[in-house]
Amino acid sequence: MKENETDVLVLGAGIVGVGAALHLQRRGRDVVLVDRNSAAGDETSYGNAGLIEVASVFPYMFPRDLGHLLRYAFNGSADVRYQLSGLPEFLPWLLRYFQASSPEGAARTARASLPLIRQSLAEHEALIAEAGVPELLRKTGWIKLFRAERSFDKSVADLARAKQFGVTADVLDHTAIATREPSLMGKFAGAIHWLEPGFIPDPGALVKAYAALLLRKGGRFARGDARTLQQQGGGWRITTDDGPITAREVVVTLGPWSDLVFKPLGYRIPLGVKRGYHQHFTSRGNAVLQHPILDADRGYLLAPMTRGIRLTTGAEFARRDAPPSPAQVDQARSMARDLFPLGDAIEQQPWLGARPCLPDMLPVIGRAPRHPGLWFDFGHQHHGLTLGPVTGRLLAEMMTGEEPFADPTPFAVERFG
Repeated sequence: MKENETDVLVLGAGIVGVGAALHLQRRGRDVVLVDRNSAAGDETSYGNAGLIEVASVFPYMFPRDLGHLLRYAFNGSADVRYQLSGLPEFLPWLLRYFQASSPEGAARTARASLPLIRQSLAEHEALIAEAGVPELLRKTGWIKLFRAERSFDKSVADLARAKQFGVTADVLDHTAIATREPSLMGKFAGAIHWLEPGFIPDPGALVKAYAALLLRKGGRFARGDARTLQQQGGGWRITTDDGPITAREVVVTLGPWSDLVFKPLGYRIPLGVKRGYHQHFTSRGNAVLQHPILDADRGYLLAPMTRGIRLTTGAEFARRDAPPSPAQVDQARSMARDLFPLGDAIEQQPWLGARPCLPDMLPVIGRAPRHPGLWFDFGHQHHGLTLGPVTGRLLAEMMTGEEPFADPTPFAVERFG
């Protein structure tokens, strides 16, 4: 077969890979996007809440209060569950996550991620305009509901801190909640309507639109297995359905599967996964959902997606490739029907995906120290959709010698030794 050549191979066609490919292309690089699927956006990037979380200035760290820890330990919470069979595999990672979630560690994570979070919506808006898909961005924000006064008061205090970083939000009482979402049922201590975040009603379609933009501008897509990647001369080579492709540089954007490349090359990066489920439902009667709604005290989210009302669960700790467990999504479905009049399920089986996470809840972005031409861009935890384009910009600036718009030091792989 013919040996194809390119400047950069980007391995993984989720939102992170497509974002990196577009920014490299914008800077004059010839890019081939490689994925094991025949289209972009069919894995982790497809299954999420659809939020561009420009207001999420505080990271998702491991809780340290006794009440949360006991509830999680007894597997009684819908927002976090674990599969006992996978405990030997994920417990060491959980301990590192707990250690990194100290107040000092959380503050370091927040400082490092803030420039990316606050720039994230602007990067999406530019790509959405260029891709010609304005219908895939809604400026509705999202609503975080609270049933307990204690958790509501804590979130209001967090909002006061977030306002120091320019975040805007409305605090809602029961009447205001009913005005903005008339179809919701139940009594609530209050809610916070985060006004700035964007909402994507079809995340998979957005990634495909970005990938189509890449192809229109001369980029290429190839189906291939990242595990065939090899060093060759002064560059890299991979086998695809279109034949072997060689490149001077390669970027690993494989999300929860990134270890398939970095482990054989000798890198010990503590990549873990938080699995999550979603399922779409019809609405009963004339019920309408206007915003994504997080039932914060019960740990699930409803979002008005193109395919229907998407019910998303919290985190499940299990082996990445373990069979799905129905317990978490069954529990969330039962509670969600007390909040909103969900109708029939649109898919027979819930979708299952995995969020790639590092213990400090920061991605790895930058050069691989022992392999010339190898770059990393993975581990975006709960914020893959949010951060894909903006971390693609940061990486592309580093790869092309531009002055990075944000300090890349906190994201270097060397932080893990």
